Amino acid sequence: MADRSFTVIENQWIRLKDGTRLAARIWMPDGADADPVPAVFEFLPYRKRDGTSPRDESTYPVFAAAGIAGVRVDIRGSGESDGVIDGEYTELELANACELIAWIAEQPWSNGSVGMMGISWGGFNSLQVAALSPRALKAVISIASTTDRYNDDIHYKNGCHLSAQLSWAATMLAYQSRSPDPEIVGDRWLDMWMDRLENEPFFMEEWLSHQRRDDFWKHGSVCEDYSAIEIPVLVIAGWADGYRNTPFLAAEGLGDKAKALVGPWIHKYPHFAWPKPRADFHGEAIAFWNRWLRGEENGIEDLPQVRAYILDGPKPTRRRDTDPGLWVSKSRWSEPEAETFYVDQFGILLEGMPIPHAPTREIYLKSPLDTGTAAGEWFTLKPDAELPGDQRGDDAGSLTFQTPPLAEAKTYLGRPVITLTLRADAELANLCARIVDIHPDGTATRVSFGVINLAHRNSNETPKPLVPGEPVTIRLELDACGYRFGEGHRIRLSLSTAYWPTVLPPPVDPGVTLDIASLGLAMPLLGDHDTFEMKQPDNPDPLPKYIEHAPAETRRSVTRDLAANRTIYEVAEDTGLFEHPGTGLATRQLKGEQWSIDMDDPLSMTGTSTWTCDMKRARWSVRTVSVAKIACTSTDWLISASIRAYDGDRQIFERSFDKAIPRDLM
Repeated sequence: MADRSFTVIENQWIRLKDGTRLAARIWMPDGADADPVPAVFEFLPYRKRDGTSPRDESTYPVFAAAGIAGVRVDIRGSGESDGVIDGEYTELELANACELIAWIAEQPWSNGSVGMMGISWGGFNSLQVAALSPRALKAVISIASTTDRYNDDIHYKNGCHLSAQLSWAATMLAYQSRSPDPEIVGDRWLDMWMDRLENEPFFMEEWLSHQRRDDFWKHGSVCEDYSAIEIPVLVIAGWADGYRNTPFLAAEGLGDKAKALVGPWIHKYPHFAWPKPRADFHGEAIAFWNRWLRGEENGIEDLPQVRAYILDGPKPTRRRDTDPGLWVSKSRWSEPEAETFYVDQFGILLEGMPIPHAPTREIYLKSPLDTGTAAGEWFTLKPDAELPGDQRGDDAGSLTFQTPPLAEAKTYLGRPVITLTLRADAELANLCARIVDIHPDGTATRVSFGVINLAHRNSNETPKPLVPGEPVTIRLELDACGYRFGEGHRIRLSLSTAYWPTVLPPPVDPGVTLDIASLGLAMPLLGDHDTFEMKQPDNPDPLPKYIEHAPAETRRSVTRDLAANRTIYEVAEDTGLFEHPGTGLATRQLKGEQWSIDMDDPLSMTGTSTWTCDMKRARWSVRTVSVAKIACTSTDWLISASIRAYDGDRQIFERSFDKAIPRDLM
């Protein structure tokens, strides 16, 4: 079928029932009024005019050429939409999404069928809206998302406080404090901007006020009731991103309604993500939409339930262009059969089960507080995001057990599990477990990891402190992996009491005493499967090219100040200054983030994230500078934030925020 011509509507105002106007950018197939078309809807706070325009322009024109309208809407208080954002995945946001779906379905150009799509925030709210069952919503594609907002997002992980929480609060502060574009909103731009600056929330306060898995996190966690989703869902993720568990959880929870795809990718759409190989997202998405929004009998529903790329021993580097491996599929996903390992009396990891009631073999572990600097980023958002590095440095601060060199390759797909009895001489302690591939030359690649706040050993909703000195048995499920350990490689299990800066430390550092005789590791076997060739994108370079006025640059460093006994982790990112050739709008964002910790004091932990955001075109320029910080005492988390706004070179606004929030067994 020949590509259909289409028109881009740069801004379409959609008025909600409460009078708020939301701004939409629409890719409309020509002739849709006479020959109505389905629509794909995306609802984000990331600014359609500049923030997501490159990726939008890589996908929605392709959809439109296939006769599918694309409707990209800014959430209230973002981009050019009226109002002020009220939080993340709020009841208001989801109600607005349902209202927008009804609006789309009622338009004369619509065939009445709507799909919802997105990555990250848009992947989250696609699943959340699907659980509300708006009548016109027929299918969802959710990329790099979660089914459990507490355990599988940037906030907390099994009760551990993730540093990504501050990073993302700072990111949202920077995004939400930016000006609307006067070319769209006209003379109202300054009043709209001031309203946002004066009234936008600092998300960190709300997130940190809910340190256990309470009703706040259950809202929007579709795992609370998978049965509420009654439509087909395609769930996509990448091994190099933090959201790698979701496809498997969705397949388990949604059954035949879900299809899962996992590639080697960072937090990007699979048609332009790294590491390669990529996937033909456009072709698959169009087939998915045509099946469920048009009723086209194209067989997309017959795809295997789970397709995954099995990594074949990639060497660790900060950025990889391509990962070795192969594509596998499983017609139906079920809990994998496990291959079990135990630790023998010589400390070697061997196949088999721990001996029941064996005499205890205790080892005390207290890792350096900066163990974890090779973890890479939890949330690999940028194209040059930091992947986990060589694990030998972190292993030096860990207790490690490894197999002899493997006589034959072993392949796994799913979530490893460790069981272990331990005790601590304090009420709080953290534990991190990593699965590591030891190459024949000694290089160490992280395969999977998991962390737990031991106060959350039995429940994330009702944590209980440890009783000092009293043994407890824990079960820790690590993140999903798809990995082949080659012949001659060794499987290593690494345990540590710190994983900084990924995980912020508890207020005390007691170490833990582990009963090695009780230690069990269960690795998920790949089992029955097929192999296949994934179709690659027709366009290997799909992102549009904007006018470069200043190049992008990224720097990362770890500094150890021997005199101060302090470790500092720093990230500097500059997006460069790029101008959209169609709108003339040029934007630039500079991010500087620093984490520090003294090696003998968990209370010395600090984090600071600073964003400078510029927007400009001829005779108009604005800037915001936002700063978010965290520190701590033994009883409180100390957070602060500030915003400064400039019209040209003149500062026109300043606001600051400080709050002490009690630590809640964390």
